[in-house]
Amino acid sequence: MRLWSLHPKYLDRKGLSAVWREGLLAQKVLLGKTRGYRRHPQLDRFRKCGKPVDAIGLYLKAVYDEAARRGYAFDARKIKSSRRILRLPVKRGQIKFEWRHLLAKLIRRDRKKYLEIRAVSRPMLHPLFRIIAGGVEDWERNSGAAGGAGNRENA
Repeated sequence: MRLWSLHPKYLDRKGLSAVWREGLLAQKVLLGKTRGYRRHPQLDRFRKCGKPVDAIGLYLKAVYDEAARRGYAFDARKIKSSRRILRLPVKRGQIKFEWRHLLAKLIRRDRKKYLEIRAVSRPMLHPLFRIIAGGVEDWERNSGAAGGAGNRENA
């Protein structure tokens, strides 16, 4: 499960569809309607905010808005809640990690999208998030995805 902290406008068609599906799965988990993925570490940032269903709803709303802008037919009725809450923190190092990870995916999967966004030096965040100081999140390090980067600021 990857719930990008980056703005969904950077995702290619496959990535946007995947984050929609994964966001809906996350919503199902946070509503207590599934047995799988209950302990997925990316869901902790939603649980910590005190209103996890509202938070994932806002997350999905931004994904839906991007899909609608592109003319995709995502079903907004699947979003269970999207009441306004505070923005969730995301570490600067996590954004850098996700940006490199996304560019690596796109260079293999969607060269046109890669060429469109590769020159972006300060990628926008998903509207749910606000940037704070810090390194790569522990869930990246624990999964091995950070390539041993640990939790360094500039990783």
